[in-house]
Amino acid sequence: MKQPDIKTALRIYYTCSELGTAEIRELFSVGNTAAAKYKRIVKKKMAEKGQRSFYPNMVNTETAFEVWGINVEALEKKLKKLQALKLEVGI
Repeated sequence: MKQPDIKTALRIYYTCSELGTAEIRELFSVGNTAAAKYKRIVKKKMAEKGQRSFYPNMVNTETAFEVWGINVEALEKKLKKLQALKLEVGI
């Protein structure tokens, strides 16, 4: 699985309570097939936890990031460090 861009990952995490195919495609720069695969993995975890989504084609953002191994706190630290060093972080 490709590591997402820091700013994109944080923006999606904080603005979307649930993720659809479009957000997953943007997050990982993948096509519809890969996005659907990533979503199926999260839906399985959500079922194990007894979580339900508001819409059938969406997955819970927090659970998704957990399943995909995206540590939001670590991303925030990295972003702050990059900003302190005045290094460019793309969107």
